[in-house]
Amino acid sequence: MRMRLTVLYTGLFLVTMTIALTVVNLLISNMLKRQVVGTKSRALPWMPLDAAPGSGNYYAKDVSRLPDAVLHYQWTVTTITIAVLTVVSVAAGWWLAGRLLRPLRHITATAHRLSLSNLHERIALTGPHDELRDLADTFDAMLERLERSVDSQRRFIANAAHELRTPLATQRAAIQIGLDDRLPDHLTEVRQKLLTANQRTERLIDSLLLLAQAEHGLDTTQPVALDLLTRQAADEMVPDGIIVTLDTQPATVPGDPVLLHRLLTNLFQNAVKYNHPDGTVHVNLTETGTLTVRNTGPDVPAERITELFLPFRRLHTRTRATDGAGLGLSIVASIAQAHHATLDARPNPGGGLELTVRFPALAGTGAAQARVRPHL
Repeated sequence: MRMRLTVLYTGLFLVTMTIALTVVNLLISNMLKRQVVGTKSRALPWMPLDAAPGSGNYYAKDVSRLPDAVLHYQWTVTTITIAVLTVVSVAAGWWLAGRLLRPLRHITATAHRLSLSNLHERIALTGPHDELRDLADTFDAMLERLERSVDSQRRFIANAAHELRTPLATQRAAIQIGLDDRLPDHLTEVRQKLLTANQRTERLIDSLLLLAQAEHGLDTTQPVALDLLTRQAADEMVPDGIIVTLDTQPATVPGDPVLLHRLLTNLFQNAVKYNHPDGTVHVNLTETGTLTVRNTGPDVPAERITELFLPFRRLHTRTRATDGAGLGLSIVASIAQAHHATLDARPNPGGGLELTVRFPALAGTGAAQARVRPHL
């Protein structure tokens, strides 16, 4: 738009200036010719045509060539003036277009920066009450309504999770009471099914609550020793016959240790659950905060990679049995976004996935920056 405005300003200026200077030159040329012809007819009618140099007729001929000489000089100056002023108009148009579009760039930058974690920010555009100011004020009003809606949704999710977890905990306790007592076979099987369903529902509610918390963003962060947290999460993992290898280097990232632990746990559980029997999982962490989890497993079409990060979505090609709800990688994506980390996924040539999380650098890293050992 800035380039188009500059071309428009320059084009209008060039056309207007060319027409104006051309009209002025033509009018001056006609006036000058009439004045010279009138002067010759009034002052020098008696002079012979073959007058010698220095005579009146000689100077009359010189005066008759004067309009052409002045006109040639005038057009030369006009051409140079148009060229110089065109360059000046381009520079002035570029500067003016940039100044006019500066509020629009501010609005666009704010819109790109906003997410669920910083809906409290506003454009707060200053300046005259023009169309751009009205646009910014309308956008701020929309953000305010959206923030209220999101806050209401978060409160509803938190309240609903709390209200659901309480009766589920009561049900689980009631089911587990006397679990070791001998009962008829059909009642024992029913009780075990109820306990399994209860535990799965609890995990689902906990995952939904964690997903809502991750989408809310981080209020505060602290330096977290990601390598120690990675080893801790790996120690808690149940390999289930899968060979797990770790290759970690000391790395410190800003974030929330509880959410980062859940991110690592979900990544490792995903790599183990969706794997072949006797498969492998390789975890690599660089000192720059790049975490890579690569596993063997069923083939995953590259065009369906994005579906893995959608809630309650599991691909039919991932055939290893699991009791999950399809929220694992959705939670990973939300936690990564809350930590301003990038998450990439690609299928391995022989099957399985390679998930890479790149965390931002910790400001002020160095000897003076303490590494916080996670305790979970």
